[in-house]
Amino acid sequence: MQILVDADACPVKQIIVRLAKKHNIPVTMLIDTSHELSDGYSTVITVDKQADSVDYALMNLLTCEDIVVTQDFGLAAMVIGKGAKAINQNGLIFTEENIDRLLFERHIGQKVRRSGGRTKGPAKRTKDDDARFEAAFESLLQSNE
Repeated sequence: MQILVDADACPVKQIIVRLAKKHNIPVTMLIDTSHELSDGYSTVITVDKQADSVDYALMNLLTCEDIVVTQDFGLAAMVIGKGAKAINQNGLIFTEENIDRLLFERHIGQKVRRSGGRTKGPAKRTKDDDARFEAAFESLLQSNE
């Protein structure tokens, strides 16, 4: 098992690394060329800055035992389809039961924005968000041991 992170805009990288060290699980952070990353523990893979290039690279590394951290619903759907686990930065564990609804809500939001409407953006991140992620991620790691 390994932890794969869609790390371009991931606000919980430090929490991931801390818990991965605790459980002795390898971490691979995937970023595009517009980012730099070094934490002394993770393997960092840098890919070209193209649409979905991090997603494709991550899927090529993925096995069914892995855990993926991503904010991308489309990537999460592919991860679930491959039999692996996916969680977002807020501690939401993506499942076959919730991914269709999330993809549909994303689609509706895109339609509203394309037609000139506005949708609400994400709220400012808080320490409570980090605590929720940490608890859910720890639970996910323990269930995979």
